[in-house]
Amino acid sequence: MRTSGPAAPAARRIELHGIVQGVGFRPYVFRLARDCGLTGTVRNAGGDVVIEAFGAEAALRDFLARLPDEAPPGALVREIQTSPLGEAPLRGFTIAASTAADPRAAGIPPDLATCDDCLLELFDPGDRRYRYPFLNCASCGPRASVIEGLPYDRERTTMRAFTMCEECRAEYEDPADRRFHAEPIACPRCGPRLSWNGGASSGGSALADAVRAVAAGGVIALKGIGGYQLVCDAADEVALSRVRLLKSRPAKALAVMVADLGEALAAADLGAAEQRLLLEPGRPIVLARSRRTLPDLVAPGSHRIGLLLPNSPLHHLLLSALDRPLVVTSANRPGEPTITRDAEAAAAFGRRLDGILAHDRPIAARYDDSVAQVVDGRPRLLRRARGYAPAPLPLPEPTAVALLAGGAQRKHACAVAVGRQAVLGPHTGDLENAAGFAAFAESAANLGRLYGVAPAAVAHDLHPGYLSTQYLRSREGVDAEGVQHHHAHVVACAAEHDVEAPFVGVAYDGLGYGEDGGLWGGEVMVADYTSFRRTARFGLAAMPGGERAVTRPARMAMGYLLGPEPGLGAVDPGLARTFLRRFDPWEVALVRRMVEHGVNSPRISSAGRLFDAAASLLGLCDDITFEGEAAMRLESAAADHWGRPLPWRITERDGLWVLDPAVTLQALLAASRAEPIGTVAARFHAAVAEATAELVRISAYRAGTRRVCLGGGVFANRRFAEDLLGALRSDGFEPRLGERVPPGDGGIAYGQAVVLAARLARRGAS
Repeated sequence: MRTSGPAAPAARRIELHGIVQGVGFRPYVFRLARDCGLTGTVRNAGGDVVIEAFGAEAALRDFLARLPDEAPPGALVREIQTSPLGEAPLRGFTIAASTAADPRAAGIPPDLATCDDCLLELFDPGDRRYRYPFLNCASCGPRASVIEGLPYDRERTTMRAFTMCEECRAEYEDPADRRFHAEPIACPRCGPRLSWNGGASSGGSALADAVRAVAAGGVIALKGIGGYQLVCDAADEVALSRVRLLKSRPAKALAVMVADLGEALAAADLGAAEQRLLLEPGRPIVLARSRRTLPDLVAPGSHRIGLLLPNSPLHHLLLSALDRPLVVTSANRPGEPTITRDAEAAAAFGRRLDGILAHDRPIAARYDDSVAQVVDGRPRLLRRARGYAPAPLPLPEPTAVALLAGGAQRKHACAVAVGRQAVLGPHTGDLENAAGFAAFAESAANLGRLYGVAPAAVAHDLHPGYLSTQYLRSREGVDAEGVQHHHAHVVACAAEHDVEAPFVGVAYDGLGYGEDGGLWGGEVMVADYTSFRRTARFGLAAMPGGERAVTRPARMAMGYLLGPEPGLGAVDPGLARTFLRRFDPWEVALVRRMVEHGVNSPRISSAGRLFDAAASLLGLCDDITFEGEAAMRLESAAADHWGRPLPWRITERDGLWVLDPAVTLQALLAASRAEPIGTVAARFHAAVAEATAELVRISAYRAGTRRVCLGGGVFANRRFAEDLLGALRSDGFEPRLGERVPPGDGGIAYGQAVVLAARLARRGAS
């Protein structure tokens, strides 16, 4: 009914951009509009949501104010655009048919953890979905892991084999129901079912059998949202040892799933930011300070523990029945990707487990758990997978052709770019064997197929030995372009934060192939989205035995002591001899000859290897069992310790500013004779941060910018990252570190895609 006077009707066209499809956004708008007393329509249009709303001006203001703040958990409203409309309709608010558009614009929604409404149903004896392990609604449940094609409709998911019952169909078609167009909708009558040990039991009995096995100290495999997982009691040391043997994982931390925030607070020291991160719809593994309530076998040598909350109804049921923290870790053969297929899980683990809890909903795409931490008060992904991938990321320069970026060799993820967005695929692991390479090829093909694109150009790392590089270079009829490893690191950070070029980039990692054919890893540069100019680096050191020095930090320490860069400082021979006496004289003599004669001892400028060497020099880690272990032990040793930075020195060589590692390492060895190891470790972190800030100051002065972008695996070290961010801010810089894009090699593909798109745009404009 029309009104007049102060309540005269107004009309607005409202366009919402961001993650607003596949997350229950239209039913949410429908309910909010009715609550505000508005009439009109809401529809999907391309990748956006368009609302035509009519009502009193005050009601429209209320609607617009509440629209982003009360959105479904998986939604992210990045931009709202409004414009006036003409005459208002007289009655009702409806969900209109979607506008025909390129389905790629909408993207693939990520998997979302069970929402509060579904959780109430799961444990309500009066609800028809009581204790049903696969309940979901438009605001939660599997998405990316079940999608086989776009646009996102049930017939293009692995749910197409399950015909909806009448009750589910009625909910699916009712705009007022929160399951309106929830594509994975299911119930006990018409949906997937659990099975135990290949059909020995099913449904609730299968779950009960699994619970009994874990309660008795067993280890089981569970088919999760995006792959199989190994599960055991987190307090049972025998079970923990079995999991480590199954995965050939002697020391790397195991993730612990807890039932709720209360249990998480009992296991770890969680600030408000960590608590919010745990509760995000993506339900990542969150690294936080451990309270040491669980056995050291959970996270040996680390002051932190990785916690996550249940991300599916099945996990909620398991945690509720067992009433204890559980180790929940990916099920994979050593060095291979997570298993997703039932037969493969049985073949890999069947006889060595106490049972397999599976179900009959196929997994369309592999999604490991995401890993995150809070750094400088902000959530930062270290592994982008379930719950976050493959949500689209911004592309500073749009591309008129489809692009594929191959990523790096380790912590691999690939990316596609089309139009104004890039899509960083899920973590697939390391490309060091046939299974890892197959997972990469499958992920790249899957992204291309879903988005309906055949790449016209590909971006790859410069390293000729990377399997991703070889694969992309071998593709016929496609232009392949190399992007330097560290440039891709800092560009990924810049693009995520929409940083204006030029900017100073700090790229610290283990190793990356330089434009000069050398092995880089401690680099400062002035960059834009197409190119960069190297301004500073770490001093070179011999890497005795090549890859052997990566897995044996003691070798890397010997390389710094016995093979420093000519023209830079050297560690005092007396201090060096004290360290070298710890080792077999035969090994020391061998390393000395290798370094002196340049045999399999490439010289590297690596921040990551410098941290490894420091860990060995302090007696914290001479050999590693997983990548980053030495740096992790060094960071853990520094926890709760503070002190003035160790001495450092910067010199100029061949037009570059060079951080001389010998000065700091000599001070480290001398200090370790009189000070606690933890204090020396803390002083080492502070020294590298302070020296880096000086390198940034020099580079920024010449470039005339205050913008700084940080990238590379070393920034997974929370202590170092916070030390450096603080130092840069105190000097008036504007530093950025990745949040939704990992700083390590998991974000490389995004940076490669951004660089290639920008280069193509520049060539097209010239």
